[in-house]
Formats: sequence, structure tokens, C-alpha cells
Amino acid sequence: MSVEISRRRFLQGSVALSIAGGAAMTSSEVFASAREKNSVNGQAVTKKVATLCEICVNKCAAYAIVENGIVTKLDPNPDFPKSRNMLCPRGNAGIDALYDPDRLKYPMIRDGKKGSGKFKRVTWDEAYQYITDKLTKILDEEKDNRSTIAFCAGEGMGEHNFKNLFTAFGSGHWLNHSTLCLATAVSGYAITIGGYGQADLQNAKYVIMAGANRAEAIVTPDTMDIFKRTTGRGAKLVCVDPRFTNTAAKSDKYLGINVGTDLAFVLALTYVVMSEEIYNKAFVENHVNDFEEYRQHILSNNYTPEWAEKITGIKAEDIREVAREFMAHAPQAIYYQGRRSTWSKDDFQLRRAQAIFTSLGGGIDVKGGICFGSNVAIKGHDAPAPLYDNAKPRIERNEAAIVGASGAWVPFRNMILEGRAEYPVRGLFIYKHNLMHNMPDSKKTEEFLKKLDLVVTIETMPSDTVMLSDVVLPECTYLERTDPATSYGGIEPAVVQRNKVVEPMFETKSVLQILKEFTNVASKPLFEITKKYDEMVQMDIEDMGEESVFEDYDLAQAFQESQEEINVHAVEKYPGAAEMLATTGVFYPNKEKYLKKLGVNDYEYYPEDKRYYSVRNGKFNTPSGKVECKVESLAARGVDAMPTWHAESQLATPQDEFRFITGRHAQFTQSATANNPALLDLIPTSYLWLNKRVAKARGIKFGDMIEVKSKVGATILPAYPTEKIGPETLFFVHGFGVTSKSMHLAHNNGGHGSSISEDGVEPVHGSVCLHDTFVSIRKV
Repeated sequence: MSVEISRRRFLQGSVALSIAGGAAMTSSEVFASAREKNSVNGQAVTKKVATLCEICVNKCAAYAIVENGIVTKLDPNPDFPKSRNMLCPRGNAGIDALYDPDRLKYPMIRDGKKGSGKFKRVTWDEAYQYITDKLTKILDEEKDNRSTIAFCAGEGMGEHNFKNLFTAFGSGHWLNHSTLCLATAVSGYAITIGGYGQADLQNAKYVIMAGANRAEAIVTPDTMDIFKRTTGRGAKLVCVDPRFTNTAAKSDKYLGINVGTDLAFVLALTYVVMSEEIYNKAFVENHVNDFEEYRQHILSNNYTPEWAEKITGIKAEDIREVAREFMAHAPQAIYYQGRRSTWSKDDFQLRRAQAIFTSLGGGIDVKGGICFGSNVAIKGHDAPAPLYDNAKPRIERNEAAIVGASGAWVPFRNMILEGRAEYPVRGLFIYKHNLMHNMPDSKKTEEFLKKLDLVVTIETMPSDTVMLSDVVLPECTYLERTDPATSYGGIEPAVVQRNKVVEPMFETKSVLQILKEFTNVASKPLFEITKKYDEMVQMDIEDMGEESVFEDYDLAQAFQESQEEINVHAVEKYPGAAEMLATTGVFYPNKEKYLKKLGVNDYEYYPEDKRYYSVRNGKFNTPSGKVECKVESLAARGVDAMPTWHAESQLATPQDEFRFITGRHAQFTQSATANNPALLDLIPTSYLWLNKRVAKARGIKFGDMIEVKSKVGATILPAYPTEKIGPETLFFVHGFGVTSKSMHLAHNNGGHGSSISEDGVEPVHGSVCLHDTFVSIRKV
């Protein structure tokens, strides 16, 4: 059903919206349900609860104000060093996620063709039994190869609990967002300097920020740290980006770069530093391994600024200026690591080159540089990990040079679609992971999900992925649950805890409760399959008896305690920590002594001499204990041992086509907030950035609807002609273009990036190359 409404009418609750698997419900009815669930003996309760935001990855601390059973306000919590009494628009919009009339409310089982969006409402017991029956049938037919069932999860504090199910189940397939996100960056820095680290933007004097649009993509305290000091106020920021972004507007110098040529830029910077010998000689001598070989590699390949200018479009004189200024400000100088996805096939080597370049200035493990920080150690809560003799290794393990424990999503998907897997993968458990939007080539993802015999999705919203599921288990929102106590390391480390603010609405449950109930139903039937095919288990039963052996294979063991009990155990070695987490949401040793309010909105969390700027004592977490310029083990896997430019990295744009790039916005978290009315007031839709001269030549004006088409699909969105992007490049924000009709504000709003992005992967981790797609456009 097509429903057109205004956000004003939505917020007033005057429009009934159809809900997948349930009757129509107004916003007013949602609030009435909330009041009923959260009253005590029929009496209203007013309270203030410490919680953590879940709308983006930063997890800012907040206090929820609850009046008459309704969360009426979210205030920033000043106790958390990471968020420093800040809560952005996304954080404030968490209330709308809680009271979204479109949210999932009941367990559902598909009742029509997969993808039709037709489901029947069932009880939780019916859903658990359906899943159990399907699983036992599949595992019986696959002779207990547990890897025929895969598990995947998106980022979030509940991921740990969900992963415990994967561990106990015994599959070889765990896939998370890593190869769709930061795998190459994290790995490139870890292999080179021993860790990804934290950019100390509060104290850096010179920062090169390439492709990271901090001024409008993620507005957090560390974002504010740098922008409060740019343009002559203590720090110099150089923005390198194909677009003139808000970050570029607030920087000291902007360098427009051709898409996919960042590695050439960094190698040229390195050439200047090497040839002019302006690097930190003492640091290099003591802490950089194979420096001389890397120096000869850079110089002999003639990675000069003039060479790079032809590739990047950045003038040679600008490259020299930036290189010299960087080293003049070092060691308080950072080539910013980046917080976003893989761009091109050389992305891993780009991150290695960035890490080495920062190291040449000595800006590693030092105040104002890249810091590794410390953490507050807490006790883990892990699942039993029984051995299943028939479980086979992951299918995509040889699809890239290094396929780690998080897998490689696109190679995994494509192997199943192409029939190249060595055994059938027949089922998938999904937690907070919208595959139809976070993976390129959504048509392939749809085919992949349709091919599986069982897709179980745990979600809060009726997303595009939910529409392609067989069983839907509704999770309560983050304000309706307590999540695992989590230690956030850094210069000022702390433990934080998300406390339940209100009772779960409708029939939703926390993922921990869902897993507890499901495993209580499924463990014994699944063990019967193992007992039938696993010869080692059969021998153990003969020796020890079935009851004793089953204890090791009981999936429910990890889920018997409540989250509150688990959290108390996690911090039990710190007197008073559990109580502090329950009341303030934040704990770190000596917090009561250290935490001071210095001004209206200015806090000190650790005294200067107690902050963890330098922790390595001159020895990095690498094989040599130094910065690794050359990694021989990479060469053995067919990967360059040192960052190297290859001519094929420079992709030529075909005639009458454009290179498509994407990114995110500070008031929008990919597809997770696509239906949030408060955020849609701030960014109502996505626009296609295209060069103003190109638009004029094609008769395109602002707001004209444009079809963007690639080899794999097409999408339509309004035009934004501007001089802030080059003539060969197009851009729009990721996360719009939802096709699920059960998300009424999001449905068909804006461009769907995953429908046009091609699924090329880089060779090191099999990560997605998001900026290697060429498209054509036409006015519609």
C-alpha cells in the first residue's frame, strides 16, 4: 500500500500505518502501549536512567528522562571521556527509533514468496520450533557439517552475545561488517605500527585528512577538537578529497584529488621527505625497520611530486609544501587513518604507506600523534566452544591473501551464487546487518538470500533484508535493554554500560533473551544430529555417558545469566564499579577523584600526567618491535612487501560515464536511520552531486530527477549541480533508497547506492572496493 504523509502528521500520530505482520497502529497507540508497559501498579513513574546511544558507532553516553512511562528526552552524560557531555542530533533522535510505528513488534514466519513481504504472526515458541526443525533437517542432510549454517552481525554492543551463539553452534562461517568497512585500514596499520591507534586530534598540530569528511560525516568530540583549532588557532588541517566537503571548507588547505589515486599522493609525500632527508632521524634509527630498503624503493621508483601530479591531479608544488610542513610540525603530525570503508584495490597498501609516512615524523605513540592508549580490563563472558568433527572450514578462505576470522563477505556471497563452494551453505542467521544495503550489487544479494533454505533475522525494523527472510525475530531497541559492559580503550579509557530505560514494547525481546529461549529449545535436537554423525562424540558417550557429553554441547550454557548479572561479574574486581555503572553508566579507576568540571561544558577526566599518550616504551607490537616498512610474509601471499604503485590502479573513466563515490552524513547512519522522522527533518533525502558545468550541458537543474545506471543496476534521485565536485565524478550519501514498503517514510526515498555499486574486491582481505564503479546518467 502506498501512503504519502508529512512528517508533521506522522509525529502528531494522525495517520495509521500498516505494519508488517501486525495491525495498523498510530503513533498515539504506540505511546499508549509504552505507558501501559512501564507503569508500576498502574501508577506513573518518573526517572532518569544512564544509557548509551546506539545510533552510530561512537556510543556516546546519555541520560534518558522517563515521564509517565514515556522517554521524553535524551540528555548528554558528562561522565564518559569519549563523548564528553555531547549528544548529536542522531543521539537525540534515538527516541524516534523507540516509538517508530513501523518497528517490528512480533515474531513472524514468511507466508508467501520470499521477498514478497508477506509474513504471518506467530508466537515465540512457534518461531523457535520452526527454526529448530529447519536446522535439524538441514544438518541431518549435511551430516552435521555445522558450517552449512552461517552467522553474520553488524556493529553494536549486542554483537558479542550473538557471536556466542555462533561459537557454541560450531560453524566455520562468521561474517561481520569488517570487509564492508575498515578491514584494510585496521589491518594495514596493525601490520605496520602494531595497531590502528587513536588520532590525538586534541593535541595534533598538523593533520592530513584524506577522504574522511569529519565535519559532516561523524560529529563527535574529537571532530570538534580539530575544527576548534584550524584556520590559525593552533593546528593546520589539510583536506584531500574528490569533493569540496564541509571538512574542506573548514580546513586550512584543500587539495582536490582524482578518485582512487591516494596511494600515489602518499608515495610522493614520502619521496619528498626521503630525498630531502627531513624525516625524524632519531626516531627512524631507533624505531623503523628496513628503512633504508624502503627509502631506496621510493627513490628508485621515482615517486616524485611531478610523477604524482599526472596521476592525482594535485600540483607538485602543493605536494612538496605539504610534505615539508608535515615534518616541520612532527611529531605532532598525523596522516589521519580514516574511519570508513575500502575505496580501491590498493587500499591496504595505501594505509600502510600512510602509517609509514606518519612514522617518519615520529608521530607514533606520542601526544599529538597516533596513540595506542590503554584500557580498563574487565572479565569476559564467553560461550563454550565444543568441537564438531564434521564441521568444515569456511568456503572463501582462499579468495584473498588474508581471510581472517570475520570472513570476506562478497567472495562468500559470490561463491554460493556461482556454485563454487566446496559444500552447500544453506542457512544464515542475521543480527543487525542489513545486507541489502551494506553490500554492493543488491540484485546479487537478493538472489543469494533467496537461494538459502533458512534465513533468520533478528532486527528492530522491517528492513529490505527482513523482507527476504524466512523467520523474523523482533529485537527491542537499545533503550529497552541492558547491553554488555564494554571497555573502551584510549588515551582516557573507561568502562561503559547501557542500562535498560523502559520495558520492551509489544512482544520484542533483547538478543540475549532471544538466544536463551531459542537454545533451550534447539540444543537437544541439534545434539541428536551430532550424536548420529560425529564418531568422536559417539566414542565420548561410550566413555562418559550421554548426559555428561551433552553438557559440553549445550548451546544454552552461555545465555543463562541475565545481562545485569554478567555485567556485575565483568567488573567484580573493582569495588563499587557495578553500582557506578548502574547509576552513571560510566566507570574507570579513580573516577571520583579525577573527574572534574572545569567550565560550563568543560570537563577533565584524567589529570594530564595520568593520560595514556605513550604506552609502548619504544617497542611496538610488531614482529621486530619496530615500524615495519617491509613485510616479507606478505610477499609469500602474493602481496607487495612494501607499498608500491601499479599503473592499473589508475582507472580511466569511459566516455560519457562518471566514477561513482559514496559516503555518509552526520545526521544519517546508513540505512539504520532511514525511517527516523526527526533525522529526515534534517536531511529529507539524498541528492546526486554532479558538476555544475556537466549539468548545464545536459540540461539538468537542481531537483531534476536523475537515473544513475551502472552495469549492475539503476537508481533515481534528485540532482544537486555544484562546482564542489569534479566533472568526472558523481556522489550521493549512502543509506537511502529503501524498498521495503513497511518502512513508510523511507520507502523509495532517495538513491540506493548498493543497487548500482559493483562488487569488485581488493586482493588482501577481499574487502569491497566502493569507489571502483562507473555509471551513466539521464534525466527522467
